[in-house]
Amino acid sequence: MKKILVLTWLLVFVLGISVAFAEIKNPDTYVYLHIGEPDTLDPGYAYDNASGEVLTYIYENLISYDGVNLQKFIPILATEIPTVENGLIQDNGTTYRFPIREGVKFHNGNDFTPEDVEYTFERNILFDPANGPQWMIIEALFDSQTLDELVADKIGTPLTEMVDENGNLINPDDAAKLIEFYQQVIDPVIEVQDNSVVFHLVRPFAPFLYILPKHAYWSNILDKETCVEWGCWDGNADGWWKHYNVKKESSPIYDKANGTGPFKFTEWDRTQQKVTLDRFDGYWGEKAKIAQIIDWGIDEWGTRRAMLEAGDADQIYMPAQYLDQVKDLKDLKIESGKRITVTAFHFNWTVDKTSDFLGSGVLDGNGIPADFFSDIHCRRAFSYAFDYDTMIQEVLLGYGERPPSVIPSGMLGYNADLPKFEFDLAKAEEEFKKAWDGKVWENGFKLTLLYNTGNDARQTACEMFKENIESLNPKFKIDVQGVQWPNYLDAYKSGKLPAFVIGWIADYPDPHNFIFTYFHSNGVYGGPQGEAYIKFAQENLNPIIEAAISETDATKRQAMYEEIQKIAYENVLGLTFYQEIALFPMRTWVQGWEFNPIQSGEANYNGIYKAE
Repeated sequence: MKKILVLTWLLVFVLGISVAFAEIKNPDTYVYLHIGEPDTLDPGYAYDNASGEVLTYIYENLISYDGVNLQKFIPILATEIPTVENGLIQDNGTTYRFPIREGVKFHNGNDFTPEDVEYTFERNILFDPANGPQWMIIEALFDSQTLDELVADKIGTPLTEMVDENGNLINPDDAAKLIEFYQQVIDPVIEVQDNSVVFHLVRPFAPFLYILPKHAYWSNILDKETCVEWGCWDGNADGWWKHYNVKKESSPIYDKANGTGPFKFTEWDRTQQKVTLDRFDGYWGEKAKIAQIIDWGIDEWGTRRAMLEAGDADQIYMPAQYLDQVKDLKDLKIESGKRITVTAFHFNWTVDKTSDFLGSGVLDGNGIPADFFSDIHCRRAFSYAFDYDTMIQEVLLGYGERPPSVIPSGMLGYNADLPKFEFDLAKAEEEFKKAWDGKVWENGFKLTLLYNTGNDARQTACEMFKENIESLNPKFKIDVQGVQWPNYLDAYKSGKLPAFVIGWIADYPDPHNFIFTYFHSNGVYGGPQGEAYIKFAQENLNPIIEAAISETDATKRQAMYEEIQKIAYENVLGLTFYQEIALFPMRTWVQGWEFNPIQSGEANYNGIYKAE
């Protein structure tokens, strides 16, 4: 079964290649043009593609996938992969020991030590930003999903009721409780023993190694000394809560970085959305072939295309709809790969009332109430109003397929025969007439759908909703608005979007990573669907989701994930647009480029070089 999955995911082929070569421009610099910019440079906070594609090459992890083989690991900052056979996995799968590599330097010259590994994971667990990636680490180590829940379980009071939004204790007497919590719960779970780091899990967790490799940038190893110097948690038990859920820009490493990776951070030009990385000549492993990386967010398609044609860019992000504009360009090749990813549309059942996207805030034809999508008829109407086939065939030019739900094809839990909505405007009209006891149809509504600027496929999806839904009733109004990627992330995470289009690239190749993310009340996309959804998920989805990750029988897990997806369909929890086959246009002088179905970004910077 695993071999079949790998072959499916590793479908990589060349669509076209020119036989003539142009003179190579800037042979020691690789320029990759995409859309947006990093949300942050803090690996403990970052949970988006634009951040990950930069962090992956500044920092390093304990281990890595063996190239494109997602079933095999190789060591990086560790020197061995823990297995039962070599004795590094013990105690029925609850103890993992990682011998740590010696002679590694951080970019500023500091020595890498086992204490840096311990500090990294403890710091990130205690940080645990809302809707961030640390749920994976906390779930694996403690069988909880958030630090807030873990504190509540051990102390009896959620952390959010003990500290305010600025990290100050509401009751100073709680300091002793929180110090003891760190000493008895957090600190013993990750410890240094000689030149090894040992993780103690509260119960076996089969995907544990999968949340640690390269491309899992939330497991990037930090330099403790530098982090403390810059103002991060100092490693002591007293006062750790001051660093819990710190606002993004307040993180001391929001816009600074010091890793051990093949490239060192040089500059982040926010006005141009441009990050510059320079080769780290003191790197312990094989040196990068390229001296400099320009990772540049240029949202306008025409500019990206023109720079690629002129040779001023080596590779660009290209939505499939623009394939005809580049496929015949001279000295260009286009590669393709099927990623472990889906793009979906989800509803917020209880929008934050401070949102700017609700219009009047009432159902008067000029807005919507905050709980507009808590009515299943509104959700069902939108689900019937989207033209799925046109999206795949005309926008993606056939480079995609439509899974019934959020589990990609080829993965455990996928079943092509599961029910899904089809485009049917007559049924959409019926549902709108039922919504809110007929008031939606009678009064009309107005709402705003956002997309991240430069993502033309998501823009088109929002415009499809607008055109189709507005055609049903002149009182229906949908505004489509583009914003920068970090602003889009902030808006959906804060619960201010009535609905949102969002993609997900697997953190690790297991259905839990998709099901938990979209449907669990603590999921990155679950929480932003509002308080009413959270309550629904807690009652109807959380128990089966948590049982499915603990189940070891694949047949039983398949049945459980199918049941979850049926619940999602019956209650219209969202709609999956597509699983895309990505296209990667680049100059023919690009050599060493490799596709990886799970990587953030579209270029393996440490292996790329330019040659005729």
